[in-house]
Amino acid sequence: MKNTRLENILNQHLDSFKFKDYCPNGLQVEGRESVQCIVTGVTACQALIDQAIAHKADAILVHHGFFWKNEAAVVTGMKRRRLQALLKHDINLYAYHLPLDVHPELGNNAQLAKRLGMTLTRGLEPWDPRSVAMVGKLAEPISGEAFAAQIEAVLQRKPLHISNQRKIHKVGICTGGGQSYLGLAAEQGLDAFVSGEISENTVHTAREMQIDYFAAGHHATERYGVQALGEWLAEQHQLDVRFIDVDNPV
Repeated sequence: MKNTRLENILNQHLDSFKFKDYCPNGLQVEGRESVQCIVTGVTACQALIDQAIAHKADAILVHHGFFWKNEAAVVTGMKRRRLQALLKHDINLYAYHLPLDVHPELGNNAQLAKRLGMTLTRGLEPWDPRSVAMVGKLAEPISGEAFAAQIEAVLQRKPLHISNQRKIHKVGICTGGGQSYLGLAAEQGLDAFVSGEISENTVHTAREMQIDYFAAGHHATERYGVQALGEWLAEQHQLDVRFIDVDNPV
């Protein structure tokens, strides 16, 4: 498959042109024209690039790519080494940020919710059809401690739990760095909110607005969208796709 055709397929399936994002979505670094072997991962770090080179991949597909808003434009140091490795080995780099967070089937939110036994019902921001945060329900109310144990079993990572000793049924979710949505979730009467990261003020918001908060890890909560997208490409377009998890404790 041609690299530009693959980009068109991904753009169309993820509706990437509908998003105003913090980075470019799509083909970020152009490599060889023909793509058959793809390595997927969460972040286009040097370790993932090195693994892709070892696997003789034609392309890398990630959630966190390059060229973020407000980052330095100069190509030096770490950025030079990453780009040099991709260009030397003629490897394409595709990245999808917000489009991969919110896709109703393959997205990070949808995939994590599925693993946690949640049924998603609507966006947390009802005025935005592409709300980054979602609202869902568990099959039945459970304690915060039981839900924390469920998260740990799924992610193989103990979440930081700010508890208010309440039953958990209606849950907000935003993978990655979504802690800023906690107040909105509390205002809508949700029992809990799940995200990846936590800030100092998140603790006080959770306590004072009486909503449980689960910080389950940015990397850990965003492993599943790119895996699902890669599996979709393999099934629908007969591409050779391999997910590689570069461990990240954050």
